[in-house]
Amino acid sequence: MQKTVLCIYAICGMLLLPAGAQEVLTPQDALTIALENNYDIRLADNAYKADQLGVSAGMAGMLPGVDLVLNKNNSIQDLEQLRSDGTEQSSSDAKNNNLTYGVALDWTIFDGLAMFARYDKLKEMEKLGDAELKTAVLNNISEVLITYYDIVKQQQQLTALDSTLVISEQRVELANNRFTIGKASKLELLNARVDFNADQTQKLKQKALYNTTKIRLNELLGRDTATGFEVVGEIEVDKELFLPELELLARERNPELLAEVIGKQIAELELREVKAMRYPSIVATAGYNFSESESSLGFTRNSSAHGLNYGLGVRLNVFDGFNQNRNEKIAKIAIDQSKLMIEQKERALLAQLGTAYQTYQTNLGLIQLEYRNETIARENLEITMEKYRIGTIPTIEFRTAQLNYINAQLRHSEARLQAKLSEIALKAISGSLSL
Repeated sequence: MQKTVLCIYAICGMLLLPAGAQEVLTPQDALTIALENNYDIRLADNAYKADQLGVSAGMAGMLPGVDLVLNKNNSIQDLEQLRSDGTEQSSSDAKNNNLTYGVALDWTIFDGLAMFARYDKLKEMEKLGDAELKTAVLNNISEVLITYYDIVKQQQQLTALDSTLVISEQRVELANNRFTIGKASKLELLNARVDFNADQTQKLKQKALYNTTKIRLNELLGRDTATGFEVVGEIEVDKELFLPELELLARERNPELLAEVIGKQIAELELREVKAMRYPSIVATAGYNFSESESSLGFTRNSSAHGLNYGLGVRLNVFDGFNQNRNEKIAKIAIDQSKLMIEQKERALLAQLGTAYQTYQTNLGLIQLEYRNETIARENLEITMEKYRIGTIPTIEFRTAQLNYINAQLRHSEARLQAKLSEIALKAISGSLSL
């Protein structure tokens, strides 16, 4: 009997495998697929590409604007003219046609250096888009890994429930045999069957949760939710994380903190733009135009001209109701606001790291404790099953040992999952989560 019990633990890990083996999806495979297919990541990537395209001299206003110009005006009028020599002319429905076309150029050649501030701001906006993309990647990759390892835990729990189901089935057979030969009451057999049914119910519920979580992972991977796959059998936890190193990495790599730093740089550039309004703006204009006109009445009936025109325009704001001073003060407040937000974000990150690290350390300790508990519970169950087989202990004592073992298995797998989730959280906060 004891050899049979030992075999149960070895074979139950295979009970979840389908008749036709499915693809084993590793954590790295899941990350690769998510980076290619996840909708949130793809949306953030498109937004970043738009920010990249925006970094140009043209968007900053450094380059001239060239337009093709065409104007055609027609009129029909009743005219009366008294000329300087005393003659009079009049015409009904006199037609006048004017056509002008050509090329016009406008180029702001000086605006208080605001164009250079705008160009630098566009570069910072690209960096901000990159930080936002990294934030989206980290958030979604973290969720993928959390869901993946949740499936691993549920798979382990299904294996544990399979093992206890096999034990419960053997208990029913043994109780039935004892009842048949008159060594046990029918109550003992009925209790065994009730416990066997309860174990089946628990397995069905766990199987449903396992399947729905796999659907959720497929959704996160941006693929058909009906795609079949298997996951790895164990949860490997990195036990070498060190809090001071994580804090240093968080200050350097955390994309949310980097976004706040970039936000401060953008605020400083916006102040430069506002201050540029104190200086004059100089606009160069040039063009080459063709014009034609026709008139039914007058000294000149037809005329045409073409040629180059060019010039400079200067504009300087002298008074705007003191708005310039107000706008500069508002821009300086935005810089101060950015500094506060950087400090707030840094403190929040360090607090999150500290809390997550304490949880991580606790969960590492729980892994060792629950592993020992599982070993003890398995040995206790083996001894109890042998005693139950020879009829020296009651049914309730056997069921207690059985439940203690299954609960120890579940707690052990849960402890490993929680430690892994703490590891993922620490690496995501510090920006060191491997992609």
